[in-house]
Amino acid sequence: MPIGTPFHSRTSALCQSYNWRHWSGYLAASSYDVLHDHEYHAIRNAAGLIDVSPLYKYEVGGKDALRFVNRVITRNAAQCAVHQAMYTCLCDEEGKVIQDGTVFRFAENSFRFHLADPSLRWFRLNAAGLQVELEDVSERFAAVALQGPTSRDILKRVADTDIDRVNFFRFTSANLSGIPAIVSRTGYTGDLGYEIWIPAERAEPLWDLLMAAGRPYGLVPAGMLALDMARLEAGFVLIEVDYTSAEKALTPAQKFSPFEIGLGWTVNLEKDSFVGRAALRAEQERGSLRHLVGLEINWEEFERLFDEAGLPTQIPTAAWRSRVPLFRDGRQVGRATTGCWSPTVKKYIALAIVHHDHATPGSPLKIEVGVEDEKKRVGAKVVRLPFFDPERKRARFYKPSTARTTP
Repeated sequence: MPIGTPFHSRTSALCQSYNWRHWSGYLAASSYDVLHDHEYHAIRNAAGLIDVSPLYKYEVGGKDALRFVNRVITRNAAQCAVHQAMYTCLCDEEGKVIQDGTVFRFAENSFRFHLADPSLRWFRLNAAGLQVELEDVSERFAAVALQGPTSRDILKRVADTDIDRVNFFRFTSANLSGIPAIVSRTGYTGDLGYEIWIPAERAEPLWDLLMAAGRPYGLVPAGMLALDMARLEAGFVLIEVDYTSAEKALTPAQKFSPFEIGLGWTVNLEKDSFVGRAALRAEQERGSLRHLVGLEINWEEFERLFDEAGLPTQIPTAAWRSRVPLFRDGRQVGRATTGCWSPTVKKYIALAIVHHDHATPGSPLKIEVGVEDEKKRVGAKVVRLPFFDPERKRARFYKPSTARTTP
């Protein structure tokens, strides 16, 4: 039975929709209002507060901590500075993605992973022969994502440190009106935003503090439906939706490499051996057979199908998560995985996995849609990701000479 996160006393009181979903054994609000529109618009135009406590958190320490982290991730952890976060993939020996997530470097030999799925057993298997200490601290820490254009101004009201100095994919220790916290400039919305990591027992006062400080800045609690729309616009993949974890795949076709899901940029083949390196090098040399792409669905054609059926156009205002076939010249060449109408981009957009012959931006495709229980096909074209990428997301408010801006 799922349980509430450390913020549940606050989130449950605000959840007027009574619409909850299960996330790693916890309850997460799908939306707080009956409709999620207000929460989405807050993320894009003001700020949204999202409970992300169900993420798994693993601390890594010891003499060989760096060697271990480099063994299990596709990035080069040696290039990760202290107080820097890295977004990365974890792969199996076949170079297939087990999951994606972030790793924070606290000191020379001190790291922490933030992941969607449990990984302690896999970590321990890969720690063989190394002097490394692994600890699951998932229940010790609570976390919220403060996301949106006014998020920096809200934090500056409560933090004792200069938030302007926290650059993209960097983090700092901070005291938030008496609450010790790690504040990272990270998030899953593709916008300016921060994630705040605190001892679980301080969750309730942190929520109250942020909601009070954020009231003049339009802060509202935001649920998973709003987050799903934002991450789609940002072109961010979601495990078990846009790709299947290699550990859960039932067939080889269900397994994906980083190159196939748009995360090839996280693969550093120049560093020492890591899990999956040989297979990924071979794939890089021969090329990948499929790729993650963005789709823009032809709105005029989509609307016409409903007009012909005598129906009002049914706009997908919430992101759908399903495998929708894509066609070229009558032959299936891929599938869309997530899609919705984007209020910000003002287009019907989707993420898709397609055969490499049809992955070039501008390539015309057909996507299957349902009209009055009948399957129809409507035009779509491949476009570059992300759909939405505001300058404020990466903008440097403070520019030290040694700062890195690559996540």
